[in-house]
Amino acid sequence: MRKDIYKQGKAKKTVKGILLFYLFALLPISCVDFNDATQAITVKVQVQMPSDFKAADISGKTVKMTMNGQTISAETDANGIVTFQNIVPDNYDISTSWKMDGEEYAAITGTHPENATYTVSGSLNTQMLATSNETPIILATNIQKDQSLLIGKVYYEGSKDSNNKNYLAGKYVEIYNNSDLTVDAAGLYIALMESESTVAYTPGQIPDTVMAKQVYRIPTGSAVNVAPGGTLLLVNSAIDHTVTAQNAFERNLLGADFEAKDQQGRTTNNPATPALELTYSCYATITQMNITQGGPMSLVIFTSDEDVRNWERVYAYGKTKGNMFMKIPTSAIIDGVEILKNKSQTGPDINTKRLFNYVDAGYTFCSSASGYSGELVYRKTASITPEGRKILQDTNNSLDDFATSTTLNPREY
Repeated sequence: MRKDIYKQGKAKKTVKGILLFYLFALLPISCVDFNDATQAITVKVQVQMPSDFKAADISGKTVKMTMNGQTISAETDANGIVTFQNIVPDNYDISTSWKMDGEEYAAITGTHPENATYTVSGSLNTQMLATSNETPIILATNIQKDQSLLIGKVYYEGSKDSNNKNYLAGKYVEIYNNSDLTVDAAGLYIALMESESTVAYTPGQIPDTVMAKQVYRIPTGSAVNVAPGGTLLLVNSAIDHTVTAQNAFERNLLGADFEAKDQQGRTTNNPATPALELTYSCYATITQMNITQGGPMSLVIFTSDEDVRNWERVYAYGKTKGNMFMKIPTSAIIDGVEILKNKSQTGPDINTKRLFNYVDAGYTFCSSASGYSGELVYRKTASITPEGRKILQDTNNSLDDFATSTTLNPREY
């Protein structure tokens, strides 16, 4: 009896379902509401020169918008405005950069021309673009004189050895001579920025100053000449790491120029390799370069005629104890690279920038969130001279200037 009732009820429901299906099929398609679909937007950006450079021609300058590694670009009009159409709403990095020779620099500043080139650059990182705008977003720029010596490469991730154990001894920093003249690097300072889990000082809390956890110097006893296109290889352990790690990532560093000696004896040092001079370390028991796997691993190179050992040290903002960091004036900086930690869920966090935009308008990072991937960051090649010398890219924006690799050897680009 119940089976019969069930069958009758099921049959009625089936007929009802068929009728409803045809009724919905006959409804006009125009009734469907697509208001929730993402609408493309139009975004205007206006490049703005520093106040002293108002007379500069800023037409035809390239502005880039980058999202998740994908870049679109367009050129400014006579008013320095660029219009991006059909943009998907999202977070974007916006940047611009171009070169200026000494004569052009002199013409718009009234200074005497120098035998030098300059880089004009500006960036806005992680800008949420949700709606079209009639009033352009202002993209302010800075102007920096191009330098001969650049940070060319940083191997900070470390790797896993043949026994799948963490291998950190093979980390290094490489300095590149991007000019056509031999440069004496004696007395050059290398500063590793503080890498606290909470930024000790965000850019601007102390004007024109960055905070270093460690500072090293190239010895000054004799000339340290770096030829055009030549490099300085600065390491923690000047040995053949292909033998000790036995993996595809580590390199033979026997040819290093300088070594940060480990006074605690925990890292194998090479007596034949000259020592980097340790000027300051916020860690009492760490004398080798504290190159943090996974990042952040921001650093600068600078020069000064002052006794840097006497420069002021401070605790993190608002603290009266803990690690103390050396204050580095940005006026002394030759080059800087912002290396951010790449978080597995959200990507690099620009809120942890240590460097002012006029030191590095962008940032770089490796894909691994925790390190041990064998990745390094290196500066891209912009051009090659007829003689075969590589000129590395220097737009003052590491987002554009740097790439990652697991195969490049020291002194290769």
